[in-house]
Amino acid sequence: MSASLFRPERLFPMRLLYYLLPALSLAASPVPPVSAQTPDVAPVSAPAVLNSPFVVKPYLQWGNPDVKDAAKRLSVVWHAPDDTSAKWAVEVRRKNKWTTVPKSPAFQTVRVTTIEPHRVYTAELSDLTPGLANPYRVLRNGSPVFEATAMPPKSSGQKSRIVVFGDCGVNSAEQKAIAYQTYRAKPDYVFVTGDIVYGRGRVSEYRTKYFPIYNADNATRYDGVPLLRSTLFVAAPGNHDILHPDFDQSPDGLAYFLYWKQPLNGPALIAGGPNTAPFVGDVNSQNAFKAAAGSAYPRMANFSFDYGDVHWTVLDANPYVNWSDPGMQEWLRQDLKSAQKAKWRFVGFHQPGFNSSVKHFGEQQMRVVAGLFEQGKVDLVLNGHVHNYQRSFPLRFVSAKGQKNEGRKVDGTWTLDKVFDGVKRTKPSGVIYLVTGAGGANLYNPEQQTKPESWQGFTDKFISETHSLTLIDVDGNRLRVQQVDQEGKVVDTFTITK
Repeated sequence: MSASLFRPERLFPMRLLYYLLPALSLAASPVPPVSAQTPDVAPVSAPAVLNSPFVVKPYLQWGNPDVKDAAKRLSVVWHAPDDTSAKWAVEVRRKNKWTTVPKSPAFQTVRVTTIEPHRVYTAELSDLTPGLANPYRVLRNGSPVFEATAMPPKSSGQKSRIVVFGDCGVNSAEQKAIAYQTYRAKPDYVFVTGDIVYGRGRVSEYRTKYFPIYNADNATRYDGVPLLRSTLFVAAPGNHDILHPDFDQSPDGLAYFLYWKQPLNGPALIAGGPNTAPFVGDVNSQNAFKAAAGSAYPRMANFSFDYGDVHWTVLDANPYVNWSDPGMQEWLRQDLKSAQKAKWRFVGFHQPGFNSSVKHFGEQQMRVVAGLFEQGKVDLVLNGHVHNYQRSFPLRFVSAKGQKNEGRKVDGTWTLDKVFDGVKRTKPSGVIYLVTGAGGANLYNPEQQTKPESWQGFTDKFISETHSLTLIDVDGNRLRVQQVDQEGKVVDTFTITK
């Protein structure tokens, strides 16, 4: 479609005004291309930072929403020097009055080799109104030092907008362009399909390739955007995030478990046990990491959550995880079974089971759980790892008898629904698999885009000549999906209805 996402007269409305009008539906139109009429710098600046005593400025996270009224809460996280004299607090503005959140911020101290000791603070924003903007501010020693606006999770029945991309954190021009298009789309939340930062998921890499780009003070396509402070980000871990915990080469690695605050409701894995990556390198560095990560490692590698009308199941697809393991499969089966009242069910993980790129083609280990996705009535599976965009036909897969994932390649047969076109025929028979790994890292196999004879039979769309993001609008029994490139052009679109 060629219609503009934003009418020209409101191309960049005040962000707070936008949030106070949640009934406005942006689902009908795609992101506009960047042009001479679209300024590269947003004319409305980000919330003011009064001063900056932070190592990393505040950003929003899920925390652990396995509590009553989860849709009414979020966590705000920030990093600060390891200073025992600093007294921190968070306030939320309600009815033009600032109110201190009931619980004092908690923190864990990160003391790892090559990085100055610092604290990761977490404060819970509770009793929020779903879908309505909530201004918040962070105070140090009684003085406000940061202010922004948080959008709490939507409730069931409310429309929601999601942006999905992966393989992003390289500090490239393309990463910043995708971040800018994400900002312009005004999503309710962002899901990252893994490989959050390159090349080892280190603290030092987050500080140069992630936080400055997604939590900048102003929005430009050349530098970064103020997303993290006001928009929830959720992520699956990729191979560059957690696959190789070598504490000699990367003593500040596995920062995913230090800096993300996500649900701890996955399989009860134990460090050093089955389905976890073996640690190598300096034992003191290993112990320092474990002390800082606490209960997040290794539990946070797999989890699930509900947002509005969508249930998400997030999996660790790295090859040390054996998804043929009966215990792992049972957790996945029960999680999807428990979500059958949700209107939509999404699964997110890094390494795709169904991929037509020459690059990473043999990494098919996640095919072994395709049957569980079908039994659980999953609508979309979203992956990264392969740095391009691919969409499958609605697909049902039966693996060869006794097939396991230890050797990665998984043989079997697939049945395709080629009647579904996403336009007139919008009720798919099978699961649609999306590879959306073009978030900023170098693209894979651009030569294949115009050679459909090089694609596997299950592939319907293959776009590898441009970086892009996936834009999903959830509206009751209707799901509209668009793939938007770094210039704001829609390069694929389809609709699913229930």
